[in-house]
Amino acid sequence: MTDVVMPQMGESIVEGTLTKWLKKPGEHVERDEPLFEISTDKVDTEIPSPAAGTLTEVLVEEGATVGIKTVVARIQEGDGAGAEVAAAAPTAPVAAAEPPATAPAAAAPPPSAPAGEDALPAPEPAGPLSPLVRKMAREHSIDLSKVQGSGAGGRITKQDLEGYLAKAGPVAAPAAASVPVPARQAEAPAPPSPPRAPTAGLAGARIEPMGAMRAKIAEHMLASKRTSAHVTTVHRVDMTKVARMRERHKADFQARHGFSLTYLPFIVRAAVAALREFPLLNASLDGNNIVYHNDINIGIAVALENGLIVPVIRAADEKNVLGLQRSIVDLATRARSRQLKPDEVQGGTFSITNFGSFGSLVGTPIINQPQVAILGVGTVDKTPVVLDDAIAIRSICHLSLSFDHRLIDGALADQFMGKLKQALEGWSEEVL
Repeated sequence: MTDVVMPQMGESIVEGTLTKWLKKPGEHVERDEPLFEISTDKVDTEIPSPAAGTLTEVLVEEGATVGIKTVVARIQEGDGAGAEVAAAAPTAPVAAAEPPATAPAAAAPPPSAPAGEDALPAPEPAGPLSPLVRKMAREHSIDLSKVQGSGAGGRITKQDLEGYLAKAGPVAAPAAASVPVPARQAEAPAPPSPPRAPTAGLAGARIEPMGAMRAKIAEHMLASKRTSAHVTTVHRVDMTKVARMRERHKADFQARHGFSLTYLPFIVRAAVAALREFPLLNASLDGNNIVYHNDINIGIAVALENGLIVPVIRAADEKNVLGLQRSIVDLATRARSRQLKPDEVQGGTFSITNFGSFGSLVGTPIINQPQVAILGVGTVDKTPVVLDDAIAIRSICHLSLSFDHRLIDGALADQFMGKLKQALEGWSEEVL
């Protein structure tokens, strides 16, 4: 018997909504055949079957939101005993239908509902609703029939509610104020008081809940800062040779492959060379044990509309500049359209974030756990520099490496950066 679990679709994702089963209990499924569809804050995708056999149990219904690693179904490998268990499967919906028999006795609670959390409009929107969406709707007294869903099958997402609240403006503030905060202050007096003190005296302030994705990203970033001893070193790199080669091939590259040639694949290629020479930066920590990874899997941070995700280029050391650029474009495009697969957001051994694409010169990125280093890429600018006692115009980029000082010393980090810098400043590899 094989358990089918809700996969983790990114470091900051802790739950997913099962939107549709593609197989029914009793049906045969092949290994890697699409089994069900899920939706998270960052990804909508089909999840493949982990084994070949018969789907014997469905433990999570369509529309339910569950945490990662939750068992959602079971598969009996081979062809045996599947049909017998499948025959019992319909009892789950029947069990859900039995409570109405006791409905007359339970008919009393509805009058008290208006005073409680369930005082919501009756109309039910299209598509399944996650528990978080229902909770937000209760807290802000939102009529869900007035909210346009953007999720699969018209499903209303957290982002839809946040957008509705933002348009509503003043409506969001009273809803937040109506939450019984005073009763909870006794449990944790210190954390609640700072945010409420300044907003209490601000006329016209709008209060809206932090989105689930942003809350999880914040949690992940704080956990990383608590876990790793962060230190950042910054090196100035002369990208002139890379810039000239890129300029020489840019038009031909676009015509041949249908996408632009950027600086990022050159930097990834140079980082791979440095990781080969200094494998400790491609490692991770497990307690007091150092885990050396044989593969070099590079995570590339991709900015989304309201957060970020880090899809992974697997076996990056086996790709040339063309292959790296193709992978970067493909992963970024599918990340923004929420079409990444589970294995494309897991297993990274080293990460790169390109804040230079937004004009930033230098940054101090936070390590993506459980990795021990992350490279930040600043913008490439033409800059006057002193070269052989003369002033020259060069294409300069600042690269910053944040590393975990528990494992990596400053000397090793700078040696790694020196190797990376050497590869970029002496670039000679052709790209076509």
